[in-house]
Amino acid sequence: MKISTNNNHHGPVYRLMGLTKSYCNRIVLDIDSLDIQRGEIFAMVGPSGAGKSTLLRLMNFLEEPTGGQLEFEGAAFRAGSEIPLELKRRVTMVFQRPMLLNSTVWDNVTYGLRLRGLRNTEKPVVEALEEVGLAHLMKQKARTLSGGEAQRVSLARAIVLKPDVLLLDEPTANLDPYNVSLIENIVRRINEQYKTTLVLVTHNVFQAKRLASRVAFLLEGKLIEVAESEKFFQSPADPRTDSFVRGDMVY
Repeated sequence: MKISTNNNHHGPVYRLMGLTKSYCNRIVLDIDSLDIQRGEIFAMVGPSGAGKSTLLRLMNFLEEPTGGQLEFEGAAFRAGSEIPLELKRRVTMVFQRPMLLNSTVWDNVTYGLRLRGLRNTEKPVVEALEEVGLAHLMKQKARTLSGGEAQRVSLARAIVLKPDVLLLDEPTANLDPYNVSLIENIVRRINEQYKTTLVLVTHNVFQAKRLASRVAFLLEGKLIEVAESEKFFQSPADPRTDSFVRGDMVY
């Protein structure tokens, strides 16, 4: 895997140490240690309520840890601490349900650039829309799009910012197989072309298998296993991972 051109130094892009998150004294996440490598596609699988989306929100600095710390590009993020805005801006998230402005596709994709005060946005916006196959719909009202098109607009809005890290929370959960395949191909291209680090949360073990170089299994807030994709699916070390991968695990 090539190293991200966005950054000179080596080492993991995220490093989690003793990371916990609680709501009303209930621990929903408790991770001893986890490194996410620059430029990899890293998938997190597990049943609903396992803590996957909570972990993604911490990685996007939307919430702060209750205990321990999360290092991003060497900057420590812990309870009561702030991550500098310029570092926050290097991470972008795409949610399961596209949250689009009630305006054109073009306005939606330029939104993040405008927030950052950037001008001369035409070329990157056209490129991002071409990347997701929606350049022909740039003048259309975003709210009139199909579910798959709307999710591709969300992706375009994220990739136009050229983030170092793209976080994807169940990006294809509500889509038909055709759009699932389109979005997986876009995600793969973004990783290959821009060396973007991708962290994907999915219920779909087949999707994790198709896309990820490494996979993590979360259960009840704990990291049960992390392994290279092939080993994770062919010969998992933990019997609970094995049950989950085979679809035998009952929740």
